[in-house]
Amino acid sequence: MTELALFDLDHTLLPIDSDYEWGQFLVRTGAVDAAEFKRRNDAFFAQYQAGTLDPVEYLEFALGTLARYPRRELDTMHAQFMDEVIKPAIRPRAVELLQKHHDAGHLVGIITATNRYVTAPIARALGVEHLIAAEPEEDAQGNLTGRLVGTPTQGPGKVEHMHAWLDRLGHRFDQFERSHFYSDSHNDLPLLSVVSHPVATNPNATLASHAARLGWPSLHLFND
Repeated sequence: MTELALFDLDHTLLPIDSDYEWGQFLVRTGAVDAAEFKRRNDAFFAQYQAGTLDPVEYLEFALGTLARYPRRELDTMHAQFMDEVIKPAIRPRAVELLQKHHDAGHLVGIITATNRYVTAPIARALGVEHLIAAEPEEDAQGNLTGRLVGTPTQGPGKVEHMHAWLDRLGHRFDQFERSHFYSDSHNDLPLLSVVSHPVATNPNATLASHAARLGWPSLHLFND
Protein backbone atom coordinates (compact mmCIF):
# COMPACT_ATOMS: atom_id res chain seq x y z
CA MET A 1 0.00 0.00 0.00
CA THR A 2 1.44 3.34 -1.07
CA GLU A 3 -1.46 5.62 -0.15
CA LEU A 4 -3.59 6.21 2.93
CA ALA A 5 -7.16 7.49 2.62
CA LEU A 6 -8.95 8.62 5.78
CA PHE A 7 -12.49 9.95 6.04
CA ASP A 8 -14.44 11.77 8.67
CA LEU A 9 -17.98 10.38 8.92
CA ASP A 10 -20.67 12.88 9.85
CA HIS A 11 -21.41 15.51 7.18
CA THR A 12 -18.49 14.08 5.21
CA LEU A 13 -19.56 10.60 4.11
CA LEU A 14 -23.05 11.06 5.53
CA PRO A 15 -25.20 14.18 5.02
CA ILE A 16 -26.25 13.92 8.68
CA ASP A 17 -24.62 13.73 12.11
CA SER A 18 -25.01 10.11 13.18
CA ASP A 19 -24.48 10.84 16.87
CA TYR A 20 -27.08 13.60 16.92
CA GLU A 21 -29.53 11.52 14.89
CA TRP A 22 -29.07 8.58 17.27
CA GLY A 23 -30.13 10.88 20.08
CA GLN A 24 -33.13 12.07 18.08
CA PHE A 25 -34.03 8.44 17.37
CA LEU A 26 -33.99 7.63 21.09
CA VAL A 27 -36.31 10.58 21.69
CA ARG A 28 -38.73 9.56 18.92
CA THR A 29 -38.94 5.96 20.10
CA GLY A 30 -39.48 6.94 23.73
CA ALA A 31 -36.24 5.35 24.90
CA VAL A 32 -35.25 8.49 26.83
CA ASP A 33 -36.99 11.41 28.49
CA ALA A 34 -37.71 13.53 25.44
CA ALA A 35 -37.52 17.05 26.85
CA GLU A 36 -34.38 16.60 28.95
CA PHE A 37 -32.46 14.55 26.41
CA LYS A 38 -33.31 16.87 23.52
CA ARG A 39 -32.26 19.90 25.55
CA ARG A 40 -28.84 18.43 26.33
CA ASN A 41 -28.32 16.86 22.89
CA ASP A 42 -29.15 20.13 21.11
CA ALA A 43 -26.79 22.05 23.39
CA PHE A 44 -23.90 19.66 22.75
CA PHE A 45 -24.56 19.76 18.99
CA ALA A 46 -24.45 23.57 19.00
CA GLN A 47 -21.16 23.46 20.92
CA TYR A 48 -19.72 21.03 18.36
CA GLN A 49 -20.69 23.30 15.47
CA ALA A 50 -19.12 26.25 17.27
CA GLY A 51 -15.93 24.32 18.03
CA THR A 52 -16.38 24.62 21.80
CA LEU A 53 -17.47 21.08 22.65
CA ASP A 54 -15.79 19.34 25.59
CA PRO A 55 -15.45 15.85 24.07
CA VAL A 56 -15.11 14.02 27.37
CA GLU A 57 -18.21 15.69 28.82
CA TYR A 58 -20.21 14.85 25.72
CA LEU A 59 -19.01 11.25 25.51
CA GLU A 60 -19.84 10.65 29.17
CA PHE A 61 -23.36 11.90 28.42
CA ALA A 62 -23.73 9.79 25.25
CA LEU A 63 -22.20 6.64 26.69
CA GLY A 64 -24.20 7.02 29.88
CA THR A 65 -27.34 6.92 27.76
CA LEU A 66 -26.18 3.73 26.03
CA ALA A 67 -25.34 2.11 29.38
CA ARG A 68 -28.97 2.23 30.48
CA TYR A 69 -29.88 -0.73 28.30
CA PRO A 70 -28.84 -4.41 28.18
CA ARG A 71 -26.74 -5.09 25.08
CA ARG A 72 -29.39 -7.20 23.35
CA GLU A 73 -32.02 -4.48 23.71
CA LEU A 74 -29.54 -1.83 22.61
CA ASP A 75 -28.57 -3.84 19.52
CA THR A 76 -32.22 -4.21 18.54
CA MET A 77 -32.69 -0.45 18.76
CA HIS A 78 -29.53 0.16 16.75
CA ALA A 79 -30.67 -2.17 13.96
CA GLN A 80 -33.89 -0.17 13.72
CA PHE A 81 -31.84 3.05 13.67
CA MET A 82 -29.75 1.75 10.78
CA ASP A 83 -32.85 0.81 8.76
CA GLU A 84 -34.80 3.98 9.43
CA VAL A 85 -32.12 6.66 9.57
CA ILE A 86 -28.68 5.65 8.33
CA LYS A 87 -29.26 3.48 5.28
CA PRO A 88 -31.64 6.00 3.65
CA ALA A 89 -29.00 8.71 4.22
CA ILE A 90 -26.16 6.90 2.41
CA ARG A 91 -25.49 8.66 -0.90
CA PRO A 92 -24.06 6.99 -4.02
CA ARG A 93 -21.31 9.58 -4.52
CA ALA A 94 -19.90 8.90 -1.05
CA VAL A 95 -19.88 5.14 -1.69
CA GLU A 96 -18.25 5.71 -5.09
CA LEU A 97 -15.50 7.85 -3.53
CA LEU A 98 -14.71 5.15 -1.00
CA GLN A 99 -14.73 2.51 -3.72
CA LYS A 100 -12.31 4.54 -5.83
CA HIS A 101 -9.75 4.40 -3.03
CA HIS A 102 -10.43 0.71 -2.37
CA ASP A 103 -10.00 -0.11 -6.06
CA ALA A 104 -6.67 1.75 -6.10
CA GLY A 105 -5.41 -0.48 -3.30
CA HIS A 106 -5.22 2.29 -0.71
CA LEU A 107 -5.48 1.72 3.03
CA VAL A 108 -8.92 3.15 3.77
CA GLY A 109 -10.27 4.11 7.18
CA ILE A 110 -12.98 6.17 8.82
CA ILE A 111 -11.90 8.34 11.74
CA THR A 112 -14.67 9.91 13.79
CA ALA A 113 -15.26 11.57 17.14
CA THR A 114 -18.49 9.60 17.50
CA ASN A 115 -18.29 6.45 19.60
CA ARG A 116 -17.66 3.03 18.09
CA TYR A 117 -20.96 1.56 19.21
CA VAL A 118 -22.93 4.01 17.08
CA THR A 119 -20.53 4.06 14.14
CA ALA A 120 -19.26 0.48 13.66
CA PRO A 121 -22.44 -0.70 11.87
CA ILE A 122 -22.30 2.45 9.73
CA ALA A 123 -18.72 1.76 8.67
CA ARG A 124 -19.74 -1.79 7.73
CA ALA A 125 -22.68 -0.46 5.70
CA LEU A 126 -20.26 1.80 3.84
CA GLY A 127 -17.92 -1.12 3.14
CA VAL A 128 -15.06 0.20 5.29
CA GLU A 129 -13.15 -2.31 7.40
CA HIS A 130 -11.07 0.09 9.47
CA LEU A 131 -12.73 2.42 11.97
CA ILE A 132 -11.05 4.75 14.44
CA ALA A 133 -13.63 6.01 16.93
CA ALA A 134 -14.16 6.84 20.58
CA GLU A 135 -14.04 3.55 22.48
CA PRO A 136 -16.83 2.70 24.95
CA GLU A 137 -15.95 0.43 27.83
CA GLU A 138 -17.77 -2.92 28.02
CA ASP A 139 -18.26 -5.24 30.97
CA ALA A 140 -17.71 -9.01 30.89
CA GLN A 141 -21.19 -9.56 29.44
CA GLY A 142 -20.66 -7.06 26.61
CA ASN A 143 -22.85 -4.37 28.14
CA LEU A 144 -21.65 -0.78 27.91
CA THR A 145 -20.58 0.73 31.23
CA GLY A 146 -20.96 4.38 30.24
CA ARG A 147 -17.24 5.05 30.49
CA LEU A 148 -14.75 6.01 27.79
CA VAL A 149 -11.63 3.94 27.17
CA GLY A 150 -8.60 6.10 26.45
CA THR A 151 -8.84 9.59 24.98
CA PRO A 152 -11.42 11.13 22.64
CA THR A 153 -10.92 10.92 18.88
CA GLN A 154 -11.47 14.61 18.28
CA GLY A 155 -9.24 17.44 17.09
CA PRO A 156 -5.58 16.64 17.89
CA GLY A 157 -6.79 13.30 19.26
CA LYS A 158 -7.45 12.14 15.72
CA VAL A 159 -3.76 12.52 14.90
CA GLU A 160 -2.77 10.59 18.02
CA HIS A 161 -5.25 7.79 17.35
CA MET A 162 -4.29 7.57 13.68
CA HIS A 163 -0.64 6.92 14.57
CA ALA A 164 -1.63 4.33 17.17
CA TRP A 165 -3.92 2.56 14.66
CA LEU A 166 -1.20 2.47 11.99
CA ASP A 167 1.26 1.12 14.54
CA ARG A 168 -1.13 -1.72 15.39
CA LEU A 169 -1.31 -2.56 11.68
CA GLY A 170 2.47 -2.56 11.39
CA HIS A 171 2.61 0.67 9.35
CA ARG A 172 4.12 4.11 9.82
CA PHE A 173 2.52 7.30 8.60
CA ASP A 174 5.68 8.42 6.84
CA GLN A 175 5.83 5.24 4.76
CA PHE A 176 2.89 6.34 2.59
CA GLU A 177 3.69 8.22 -0.60
CA ARG A 178 0.40 10.08 -0.29
CA SER A 179 -2.07 10.51 2.55
CA HIS A 180 -5.61 11.80 2.07
CA PHE A 181 -8.08 13.07 4.64
CA TYR A 182 -11.60 14.12 3.79
CA SER A 183 -13.49 16.23 6.34
CA ASP A 184 -16.25 18.81 6.54
CA SER A 185 -15.16 20.54 9.75
CA HIS A 186 -12.56 22.98 11.02
CA ASN A 187 -12.46 20.78 14.14
CA ASP A 188 -10.38 18.41 12.01
CA LEU A 189 -7.70 20.94 11.06
CA PRO A 190 -5.02 19.12 13.10
CA LEU A 191 -5.29 15.99 10.93
CA LEU A 192 -6.05 17.90 7.73
CA SER A 193 -2.79 19.80 8.29
CA VAL A 194 -0.75 16.61 8.70
CA VAL A 195 -1.76 14.69 5.56
CA SER A 196 -0.28 15.40 2.15
CA HIS A 197 -3.69 15.68 0.42
CA PRO A 198 -6.35 17.34 2.60
CA VAL A 199 -9.80 17.66 1.02
CA ALA A 200 -12.44 19.99 2.44
CA THR A 201 -15.52 17.83 1.89
CA ASN A 202 -18.93 19.51 2.17
CA PRO A 203 -17.01 22.06 4.27
CA ASN A 204 -18.53 24.34 6.87
CA ALA A 205 -17.85 28.06 6.43
CA THR A 206 -14.75 28.13 8.63
CA LEU A 207 -13.12 25.18 6.90
CA ALA A 208 -14.11 26.45 3.43
CA SER A 209 -12.37 29.76 4.15
CA HIS A 210 -9.27 28.03 5.51
CA ALA A 211 -9.11 25.65 2.55
CA ALA A 212 -9.43 28.52 0.07
CA ARG A 213 -6.54 30.39 1.71
CA LEU A 214 -4.27 27.35 1.55
CA GLY A 215 -5.37 26.15 -1.88
CA TRP A 216 -6.85 22.90 -0.60
CA PRO A 217 -9.39 21.28 -2.91
CA SER A 218 -13.05 21.29 -1.93
CA LEU A 219 -15.47 18.48 -2.69
CA HIS A 220 -19.26 18.55 -2.45
CA LEU A 221 -20.83 15.10 -2.34
CA PHE A 222 -24.42 16.02 -1.52
CA ASN A 223 -25.34 18.76 -3.99
CA ASP A 224 -27.27 16.53 -6.36
